Amino acid sequence: MQLIAIDGPSGSGKSMYADRLVERLRQGGAAVALVRTDHFATWARPASWWPSLQECVLEPLLAGRAGAYRPLEWSGTAREWSVRPGSVIGVPVPDILVLEGVTSARRSVADRLDRALWVEWGSEAERLERSVARDGEDYRELLRRWQLFERGWFAVDDTRSRCEVVAGG
Repeated sequence: MQLIAIDGPSGSGKSMYADRLVERLRQGGAAVALVRTDHFATWARPASWWPSLQECVLEPLLAGRAGAYRPLEWSGTAREWSVRPGSVIGVPVPDILVLEGVTSARRSVADRLDRALWVEWGSEAERLERSVARDGEDYRELLRRWQLFERGWFAVDDTRSRCEVVAGG
């Protein structure tokens, strides 16, 4: 199984890029699974959820067994939000697993990745506006704080240096 990570800051086009890549790979005849870090991360736990993804998805798939996880379902508002586990999503062993989202190409998985791709389209201000357009004006402050987390995470993890840049500067 090949493992591809698509990482980069929020609002930079990772999801759209991942969707197009998965579609092209499938059209080429590959069995492809897509797992998004948004199914695991929360405002309060932007990166510490990784062991769950590793235990439920990566370890079984890399051992040749199907994986499964329960994506988080969000409810409430920006001021009073909550998450709960959703319905189980099964992940059959694919030819290619695409991990998409912030921290997906983190240092702890770098040695297992066949490709690490970095998507960064637009300035931080432009990415914030795209994220606000997607999530709503009420989320602006949380999204600003998320950008601060990302900036620190990427600086410490040095993620971009291990990735092939596929969009943006």
